[in-house]
Parts: sequence; C-alpha cells; structure tokens
Amino acid sequence: MSSTPDRAEQPSANEERVPAPEAAGPARKPPAEAVAEARVRAPTRGNRKLEAFLDAVNADDQVRAWWYMAQVQSERLGMSDHSWVHVQIVLNVSLRLLRLLAKAGVEPAMVSDHGMGQRDAEVVVAAGSLFHDVGMSIHRADHEAYSLFLAQGALQRLLDGVYTEPARSVVIAEALHAIIGHRRRGEPYTVEAGVVRVADGLDLAQGRSRLPIEAGKEGIHSISAAAIDEVRISAGEERPVRVEIEMNNSAGIFQVDDLLATKLRGTPLEGQVEVIAEVKGESEKRLLSGFRLPS
Repeated sequence: MSSTPDRAEQPSANEERVPAPEAAGPARKPPAEAVAEARVRAPTRGNRKLEAFLDAVNADDQVRAWWYMAQVQSERLGMSDHSWVHVQIVLNVSLRLLRLLAKAGVEPAMVSDHGMGQRDAEVVVAAGSLFHDVGMSIHRADHEAYSLFLAQGALQRLLDGVYTEPARSVVIAEALHAIIGHRRRGEPYTVEAGVVRVADGLDLAQGRSRLPIEAGKEGIHSISAAAIDEVRISAGEERPVRVEIEMNNSAGIFQVDDLLATKLRGTPLEGQVEVIAEVKGESEKRLLSGFRLPS
C-alpha cells in the first residue's frame, strides 16, 4: 500500500493550502469501527523510508486508537479537533516547511549533526508530527510528556525494517525531541523540532474552532480562532518561508500573536519565516453575540 496521495492532493510548487476540515471529530462507534476510519496521508515525493513509515503507522491499530482517544478527551474538554485530522494537517505542514527550508539551504540536524540525509529529516518530522499529541489520550495536562513514553515504544516497532541500529535510535531520539519541544516552553534545539512546533501552531483555519464556538464557548480563544479563514504557506521572497493568514475579523490577531508567534520564538525557525495576517473583505464578520462576566 503506497502512502503517495493522488495527484489532486499533491501541494503546488509555490503554495500549501491548509484546509479547514470538519471539526465534528470521529462519530461515536465501537472502538474497532472508529479506529478503522483513522488514516493519514502526505506527499512523500519518492522518499521510500517515509512511505514505509507512514504505511506502518496507518496499519497500526494502537497508534490509531491513541488518535481516537485524543479526540475523545478534546471533546470532553470542549476543545477543538485533536484527532487524526489535526495530526494529518501538522504532518503535511511540517513536511512543507522542512522542504521550503531545505530549498533555501537550511540544514536540518539529521544532515548537520549526524551526516544523514534530508529524507531522514522528513522521517523525523513525520514521527514528531504523528505522535506529538498521543499523550492527549491519557490527559490534557502534561500531554507532551505522556506522548514521549507512548511514542518511544511505538517508534521502535514502526521503524523496524526502515532503519537499523544505531541509526534507528538516533531517528527516534530526534523525533522525541520534536515531541517534547512542541509544548509552550519546549525549547526545541533542532530545525526538525522547530518545524513540528510551528506546524502545530499553523493548524488555525476556521473549521478547526467550530466545536467550541457552536457550543457557546465565546471567549478570546474560540472567537479569535473562528476569525481565521485560511492559511497559505509558500516560499518567501526575503525569507525561506512565507505564511499568509486570511482573517474575517481582526480578533484573529490574538491567534497569530499568542499562538503562532509564541511557537516561532526561540526556535531555529525564528528569522526564517515571514508572517502576514490581513482582514479580507469590506467589513468584518460579526463573531461575538454578546459577552457577560458571571455575577
């Protein structure tokens, strides 16, 4: 089974559009049925190691069950989507960012520190992306740390046959660094970890916030998230990466400054990404019906 998507799913040479998929999450079904729906896809561009890894992940019921449970926990907390839909978006954005940086001559740690290749760096960011939130299956608080001990064992079996030792342990260690580095004060040291952290922050498009706002959870987080209509990623003119964020309301600036800017600061991607956020249309969309503090 090949992980290479159909031509329609291939990103263009100039731009990656981050979709706004349905935010309803997996339908309530028995676990075996719910997990059967979970599958991620990404353009592998002939990277056989990445293809083998994605095929192994998509065939692994335990990993897919963790994605399912992460979404269940998110819905219990009234949060936006954290299912395999979120995972796939982070995966695709991570690969897009890494490839744009490589095109501009920015070397990932797999090349600069380990003498391996760009395609090995793609496996690292894929592993970090696919496992960064599996700890949500246990608890929201400290989920990044829980993701580590779940991912470590899973990656051993999923990368068996893709890498031999000691290369496999190097790939796993760098992937685990990317996982723990995506938290708010994660201090990622590598390009790969910075890519995963920023990609997580770029899952911003409007459909991602529909559950909280439709449930009446009107606060700065849900309102500002609903203000983001589209995110476009392309090669920049002055920097390797250009991120354009289209908003329907200026409340979206909170998401850009509080979430995305925080994800960028202190990472190897700082100074490599230009972000442009604009309100489109002649008038701003009304997002807040009214607000009253509890008496």
